[in-house]
Amino acid sequence: MAASSRSAREARRRIQQMEGKRELRREQDRRRKRDNLVAAGAGTAAIVLAVVLQLSVFAGNPSEAEFAATQADLTSPSASATPTAGPTNAANIPDPASAAGQTFSGELRLNSGTLGVELDGTAAPQAAAVFKSLADGNFYAGVSCHRLTTAETFGVLQCGSKAGDGSSDPAYTWGPLENTPPDNNYPAGTIAVARTSGNAYGNGTQFFIVYKDTVIPADAAGGYTVVGRVTTGLDVVASIAAAGLKPGENPSDGEPAEPVTIDSFSLK
Repeated sequence: MAASSRSAREARRRIQQMEGKRELRREQDRRRKRDNLVAAGAGTAAIVLAVVLQLSVFAGNPSEAEFAATQADLTSPSASATPTAGPTNAANIPDPASAAGQTFSGELRLNSGTLGVELDGTAAPQAAAVFKSLADGNFYAGVSCHRLTTAETFGVLQCGSKAGDGSSDPAYTWGPLENTPPDNNYPAGTIAVARTSGNAYGNGTQFFIVYKDTVIPADAAGGYTVVGRVTTGLDVVASIAAAGLKPGENPSDGEPAEPVTIDSFSLK
């Protein structure tokens, strides 16, 4: 009987050890599954965040791809953006009162020729005040015109990025939108303000010159502030466009084939 009892106890002990090992393996399996789910969730969140950041950060007027994607929506005119309560401009942004009711005329001298320009402080006092201040401070001397578009209905030369790569200065942003075209049409000769996509207070130091009639769909914030017009020398920009683009992924949107820089920008 003693031997049989010892055998029975030993058998039960082995069974308990086996059950313990099975339970340990099951717990390890459950933990691995939980870890995999957490990792997958974190990966998905990272991907979503990256996509959101790519979609939300865009400095300047729409790209050719964005233009093509939204052109079909232009079945009826879009309303001009109405300024709403939002961020206030920093102290380094000039007061719109300094330009309100005034017209500033002057010259934009490029390395390839000179344009006569006029800014409208009645229709766009904040924008006119900004560009008059920047011009008076000699901000644009040596700055490049980094972007050219050559599509059939999208022809602009974009200038004013201090870094020369289209990036904006986060310390110099302002709003609101002013004098935005209600029909999304920007006639040849228009001078308008480039800005961050979807942000009515995302204007900065960049502007674009429209050298042929262009359609630019409004985004969630509205259109693009028209601050003035080219009065003479628009053929200079047309010649820059005729020279084409540097080779790149997009055949109608990129850097001008011949580098374009601003020698001076004067207004009075």
